[in-house]
Amino acid sequence: MIEVQNLSKRFGDLQVLTDINATFEKGRVNQIIGMSGSGKSVLAKCIVGLHKPDEGRVLYEGRSFHEMGNDEKRTIRQEIGMLFQGSALFDSLTVLQNVMFPLSMFADMARSEMEDRAHTCLERVNILGKEDLFPAQISGGMQKRVGIARAIAMNPKYLFCDEPNSGLDPQTSILIDDLIKELTQEFGTTTIVITHDMNSVMETGENIMFIHNGRNWWHGDREQLLNSDNPELNAFIFAGSLMRKVKEGMARG
Repeated sequence: MIEVQNLSKRFGDLQVLTDINATFEKGRVNQIIGMSGSGKSVLAKCIVGLHKPDEGRVLYEGRSFHEMGNDEKRTIRQEIGMLFQGSALFDSLTVLQNVMFPLSMFADMARSEMEDRAHTCLERVNILGKEDLFPAQISGGMQKRVGIARAIAMNPKYLFCDEPNSGLDPQTSILIDDLIKELTQEFGTTTIVITHDMNSVMETGENIMFIHNGRNWWHGDREQLLNSDNPELNAFIFAGSLMRKVKEGMARG
């Protein structure tokens, strides 16, 4: 579990986050949604330690990250897996080498053990026979799955996914959503997903946080989201005609 307590962050005169409180639960897909510029990415960077909050704390299982020493912070970072928006695979490394990268940086393992672990992770995300290819030689959906394999290589307790469906077609997006949910339940990770994809939210969101103008404006589950009377939330989630039709259909019973 990760807790955010009274967190605020500013850059110069710009107040980006104000008094954020949130709990991200273990074994569930926790989602952060909101308009571009609302502060989602800054919050995520504060949580993983890339930004230091001006006020407040981030607790990992009750341990305050920003009050830790360097050795403790390193331990927490080794427990974090990250899937970046553009997959962020290394172009000059093969699929297998990309998945092995965090192992080579942090794990005390022989090369044969790292290769075995990387193969296991690739098999788990249904990437077979592509180990020797380079990222440019596989599809965008496969790149995302390789990114997930790399993210779980260290058996993380915490999994962060930044716009995992960005640039993917709807069918591939569903596969990625299902995979993230399966891995979360299988390994009991605390998974945090930053997304604009409302289809993804409705399929996998179990604990949803809506940020508006740098504040935690609303939180709840999928059913509560569809029945919310929060005007800013509704303006965001029902901007698309399909989502409006969903809510109208529910209102008609």
